[in-house]
Amino acid sequence: MSIPSIGALSGINPAAALTDGLDLQAATAASNAPSASNFQATLGGVVDDLRSLQSTSNELAIKAVSGDLADIHDATIASTRAQVTLELVAAVRNKGVDAFNEIMRMQA
Repeated sequence: MSIPSIGALSGINPAAALTDGLDLQAATAASNAPSASNFQATLGGVVDDLRSLQSTSNELAIKAVSGDLADIHDATIASTRAQVTLELVAAVRNKGVDAFNEIMRMQA
């Protein structure tokens, strides 16, 4: 029993993919477009999650102060999760700004 190659199973010819005569710049631009929108969607989702965590933390803090909260641990955990997430988002933002500044310092 012979085992067929991966290219034969999927119908993809790797050698043909290399010799199709594709313009490298066009292929790079096409591959970057989905990743840029994917990055934007991911970053937007993280900010929305941060807002949700902060809102939950605020609601539980109000319940804890008013005496309506049965378990104070829930408020503490929600507050800590919101704080850690905010610190992570700020660190990612700072690294992005540092990367941008480094790119702007490069000489052409």
